[in-house]
Amino acid sequence: MPTELSFNHKESQYSEFFKGFPLLECLDDNEFETFKSLSSLHKYDAGEVIYAKGSSRDRIYLVYEGKLSLEKRNHVIRFFNEHDCFGEYSLINDSPRTSTVRCIQPTLLIEISILDLQNNEKFHAWAYGKLCRQFAFLLTTRRRHEEEMYREIDVLLIQDGGCAPGYNSVTAFLTEYLEKTGRRVFAAAEGFKSIVQGELSDFKRLAYNGSLYSEIEDYHGVVFTPPLREARGADFRSERYPEFKNPENQKKAATNLLNRQVKAIIGIGGDGTFKGLQGLSEFLTPDIQLFFVPVTIDSDIYGTECIGEHTGVEVGAEKISCYMADARTHERCYIIEMMGREGGYHALHSCLGSGAHLAVLPDSKFDMKRVARTIQSRRSTVIVVAEGYKLNERKAEGYKQSAAHYFLDEIKVAKLEMTRRIVCESFARDVRGARPNNKDITLAQRMAKKLAFLMQTGQSRMMPAVLSGQEYAIPFSDIRTHNTVSSDLAVLANRLGV
Repeated sequence: MPTELSFNHKESQYSEFFKGFPLLECLDDNEFETFKSLSSLHKYDAGEVIYAKGSSRDRIYLVYEGKLSLEKRNHVIRFFNEHDCFGEYSLINDSPRTSTVRCIQPTLLIEISILDLQNNEKFHAWAYGKLCRQFAFLLTTRRRHEEEMYREIDVLLIQDGGCAPGYNSVTAFLTEYLEKTGRRVFAAAEGFKSIVQGELSDFKRLAYNGSLYSEIEDYHGVVFTPPLREARGADFRSERYPEFKNPENQKKAATNLLNRQVKAIIGIGGDGTFKGLQGLSEFLTPDIQLFFVPVTIDSDIYGTECIGEHTGVEVGAEKISCYMADARTHERCYIIEMMGREGGYHALHSCLGSGAHLAVLPDSKFDMKRVARTIQSRRSTVIVVAEGYKLNERKAEGYKQSAAHYFLDEIKVAKLEMTRRIVCESFARDVRGARPNNKDITLAQRMAKKLAFLMQTGQSRMMPAVLSGQEYAIPFSDIRTHNTVSSDLAVLANRLGV
């Protein structure tokens, strides 16, 4: 039960407190003093309910000290902190309360009875009318309510890096499992770029539960996430944002997140996203929980399967199979560039899955004269070249074309007569827009559930991982972002014997 404390509204600390409430700005000095004189101070314990859904609207509350949650259908919609006002609907609506307000910590509230404000002998009817008009004005000022929702962000998802199948899937599952533990989930609208800008429009509020969504759908940026489970693309990322490598931008982003009282951050992406998250962490306070979820077609995070790699291989292998059929039909050689900047995972496994004749990986070395002679002796050949093939050499030479063209030029340098037609295809990005397959959707679900457990148990700087069917977690300090591929598999993908 609340305890009423002795209270003199004229004391300096209380007198200053009343200043700055938008609701009271409409009152003149006398009306303002009368309003204060009708107030009382009450102490509540942590966990105590101020009012419950269905109770009568009988007073207005000003938070002098403490923190409270506003709940609807067992979901926390927002929080009230010091110098917040709530219960103002009582001015214009006498129907039962539609929400519950609960103390999160010991709280002091200054309360004003609606009956006292409606008593013309205590508070002039004209002044009461002014309060009602002022509240109606504030109620229709949409920006106010949107700012309230985003003023205190609980869990923030940041997607960045190249789009891979499964970004949206893991976002949906993270929202589902975190909501079930009582967390409120938000997303940066455009990855790292948005947290540097830090405006209201740079954030989205995610909702998985249908009843929660129905309560907040009218606010800015609210997204219903169940349809994202199987959606293509990444709805909350922008093109790569290289400016985030600048420590000044990282510091600015951290300041924006601290101002919005972010409690936990989840980076979603590949090696670039992880490095950006590490840079950001240098400017954050230690109490903010940090997590990373690997979503990358090229599986460039060591020690785990990566969301998107299974779809990438499936789509990549199908793509190369089409070239295989065309090569046989027209008796030609295709040199196809595929994803694979570091280890070459995607190029290698797409080659293996399609039965193509050679996988050229970033660190591959071949006798180009032998390659040329072999191609010339065959009726059809399909060679898969990872985009990272001899990347440093190409940069040093100022080479502007693709890795596949570079490999073809190396064949030409062998100066052997080639009568077989060779068709060179640069890297195609359509695999990024593929619908995530069941294996990646399942992987996203497992990682999301694991991350929710890590967060709930107070852990931080961890990445959920799945390898050989087993779930575990890898500390940030042990994450390696330059994955390798099995040399045995590379040999298996060399059907030319070169």
